[in-house]
Amino acid sequence: MAQSPAAPYPTPAAGDFALANFRFASGETLPTLTQHYTTVGQPRRDKAGRITNAVLIMHGTTGAGTSFLSDLFAGHLFGPGQPLDAAKYYVILPDAIGHGKSSKPSDGLRMKFPKYTYDDMVAANYRLLTEKLGVTHLRLVMGTSMGGMETWVWGYQHPGYMDALLPLASLPVEIGGRNRMLRKMAIDLIEMDPAWQGGNYTTEPKVGLAGAASSLIFMTSSPKQMQKLAPTRAQAEAALAQTEARLYKSLDANDFIYQFDASRDYNPAPHLAAIQAPLFAINSADDQVNPPELGILETEIKKVPRGRYILLPITDLTTGHGTHSNPAIWGQYLLELLALTGKPVR
Repeated sequence: MAQSPAAPYPTPAAGDFALANFRFASGETLPTLTQHYTTVGQPRRDKAGRITNAVLIMHGTTGAGTSFLSDLFAGHLFGPGQPLDAAKYYVILPDAIGHGKSSKPSDGLRMKFPKYTYDDMVAANYRLLTEKLGVTHLRLVMGTSMGGMETWVWGYQHPGYMDALLPLASLPVEIGGRNRMLRKMAIDLIEMDPAWQGGNYTTEPKVGLAGAASSLIFMTSSPKQMQKLAPTRAQAEAALAQTEARLYKSLDANDFIYQFDASRDYNPAPHLAAIQAPLFAINSADDQVNPPELGILETEIKKVPRGRYILLPITDLTTGHGTHSNPAIWGQYLLELLALTGKPVR
């Protein structure tokens, strides 16, 4: 795993945790669910032996924990003197169910894999932390996009387990409107491709994946940045071809269906009053997944006893939904949240 030479944070370590007879919210079970994870830094313990410096960071849809080991993210967070200096904090980066090296449909079960939800992801991560890593309390829970939505779930399902919550690029309400329409269209386009074969394909159903990729590209796009990057037809088509090639290389059709459908039962709205820890919800004004004109967070954040909504204005640095992975833009609010919720780790 590469790391930025400009930010010499400790070398990441990877591990796996086998959860026997894991029961999903659907009632389905797996004999063994593999929960893969990456850590940066080392745990510190108090006199009673409890870990005091653990930070959980959760990735977005189609991503993995190692997605955070980039110059843009880790290079601005984990290095010496940075907000989550890994010489002080114990950073835990799990691969969500259905993603990365955790158990997923493409491992062999295909469409017979249990129909997991965000609740299942949180349950598996909770067991990873408590049963494998020995973490009984978190200094901070944070996540980007899907990981941000999981952060809201963490807040009300385990309200006394963390000091602070930082959901990025997310909304604490049921996935509806254009968001669900785009997800459903992406799933339908894969399943309508004859090459999908009910999930039993031998080669990826490229026509279906092309349609699904169009939803993904739109959702994660920034009109301003895309216009700057590709102001001509030739440049736009070249940029699109490059993006599509990357997606086709990394996506599996069945995994994609599960990943995009996992949010179907997500809805923290009725439970927001149960969140105890201070929570900063950060979104970007050019986010096509969570557009601010919906006015959702202005209303919902009032239900969170110690919640605050931060809307980042559109600038030359914001990149739409992907702004969630650029702590150079929102890192000041992370520092403020850490200062608000306790003494810094030394």
